[in-house]
Formats: sequence, C-alpha cells, structure tokens
Amino acid sequence: MTQKTANAHRILQLSLEPNDPMRLANLSGQQDEHLHLIEQRLEVTVRNRGNEFQLAGNAARVKATANVLEHLYRETQTQTLSPETVHLYLQESGLESIAEDEDDDMPREGVILRTPRAVIKPRGQNQQQYVEHIRNHDINFGIGPAGTGKTYLAVAAAVEALNQQSVRRILLVRPAVEAGEKLGFLPGDLAQKIDPYLRPLYDALYEMLGFEQVNKLIEKQVIEIAPLAYMRGRTLNNAFVILDESQNTTREQMKMFLTRIGFGSTAVITGDVTQVDLPRGTHSGLIHVLNVLKDVDGISMTHFASKDVVRHPLVARIIDAYEAHESEEDRHS
Repeated sequence: MTQKTANAHRILQLSLEPNDPMRLANLSGQQDEHLHLIEQRLEVTVRNRGNEFQLAGNAARVKATANVLEHLYRETQTQTLSPETVHLYLQESGLESIAEDEDDDMPREGVILRTPRAVIKPRGQNQQQYVEHIRNHDINFGIGPAGTGKTYLAVAAAVEALNQQSVRRILLVRPAVEAGEKLGFLPGDLAQKIDPYLRPLYDALYEMLGFEQVNKLIEKQVIEIAPLAYMRGRTLNNAFVILDESQNTTREQMKMFLTRIGFGSTAVITGDVTQVDLPRGTHSGLIHVLNVLKDVDGISMTHFASKDVVRHPLVARIIDAYEAHESEEDRHS
C-alpha cells in the first residue's frame, strides 16, 4: 500500500489480493453500483483497474474507504454482496467519527447468530448489545424506528435458541391494530384477519429455517404466530416469545403479556414509540411500561436511533426529519 499526501487531500493506492476477477466483480456490483454507493456515502473518488484501486479525498475518509473495501473483499470469499450488504458496512464505518478523524472503529465481529439456513451478524454497537442482552436476560425491550433490525434479530435469536434446544417453542405475537386499519372489514376470523400483518415474521422464519420446515413446525405448534388477544389466560414456559409492534398495546394488554412469562422462557418486546396507532385517548402500553420497569433488575432495554437503520440511507434521514419537525411543533404548542 503506497500513498501520496497533499494537505488534507490524500491519494491512496490499494491492492486487493488475491487478484480474482469473479470476487472483484462481486465487490464492484452490477455496473459498479457498490463502488458508486461507497463514493456517494463516504465522499471519496474510487477508481480501479482490476485489483488495483485508487482512492482520493479527505485523508480520514480515504482511510475508512480502504478499510471498507478490504472488509467487503474478504466477505466476497463466502457471500454474494448486495447494495444492502454494502450499506450495512457503510453504516458501521462511523460516518460521524470520520469527520473527527476517529474512523478506526470498524465493525466488531464478536456476536453471531447461527440459524440452520443463515449466519446473521448484528451490525453496529446497538445491534450487538441487543443480541447480548437477549442472551442474558429473560425480558428484553428493543425500542426504535423501523429498519433497525430489532424484530429480525429477535426472530434470529429465537430460531437459534430453538435449534440449540434452549427453548421448546417460539411464539410470535402482535396486537391486532395496524396503522388505523379496521380489521372488522376484513374477511375471516381474527387469526385470518391479522395474518397479513404477521408477514414480516413469516418471511424472517422462511429465510432462517426454510419454507417446508417452518410449515412443519407450525403444524406441530412448535412455532405459533398469533394475535395478542390469544395470550390471555396462558402461562408460557420454556418458550421464546416475541411481542412485535408493542407500541400498539394498551397498558392492560402489556401487563397481561408480561405476566404470561413462565420458567425457562425469554421474552423480547419490540416497538417504535413514534408509531402508535391506537385510538385517540388510549395510552400506549409500551410507553407506560418503559417508565414502570426502567429500574427493575433482570430486564434489558435497548434503544435504537436513526443511525442504526439498515435500510436505504434515505430512511434514516426521513426519521431524523420527522423527529426535528415534531420537536419544532412541540416547542410552538
């Protein structure tokens, strides 16, 4: 690796070894979309001929770009990269710290979730801490905006626990309230009405276990996906229970759910306190319980922010814009 430095501008020559055309094409993406994404996000210029890369820009950003390219190139040995994968690594390259020349904090690789069909690496400090909390606490809260991986990682942790026989079954639960839609107008019984809203949970399970295996486990009631109303009167022992979209529970429903937890069970409650869809005048059980249980030992609470979003970069900016607008409205109200 050689370099020339002029003031704060830096040109870095980077060689990626081995010189493997297939892996280099994987790194670059279709029509170099991965390299363009790196250029756009890190504000550098990336040029390459084969495995020889030239990086130009702010010294700290060039250094971070080299680290990202080397990291992603190692990944090409075992996986096909996608724009989403590249985005995840860019999220972890610490864009805020780069501006302060503190860009040495690259992704940690200590926490891994192993499922039959996928090995899942939590991205960034909050996601890794979240998984560690789930492994070490009986009741866990994951709070934050959409796209931060809070539900997906909880499902992965549940599948891993089932695969390791730490629990006997998985229960995935949601309240029957979604974005103001009136479930009564939909055909079928309550389970059929809410089924479309549980689709993200099904999709995660299919990815980690496979379609046939998921259906077999559902038939055997090893995996149960149900509306929150079905939990009343039950005691859940030796189970991994996930309550998703919990901001749409009432205070009474949240208390009911938490008191269902039995011996040998793990509960993960996920939600976004800015996306409450309850009728006007009904208080969110999630907002209430965060205050009630904040000092209770044995309960973990992980708070995600826009910087943890692992979807399109614009999603994080949209979340920040809404928060800024709502703060401005609160000041004037």
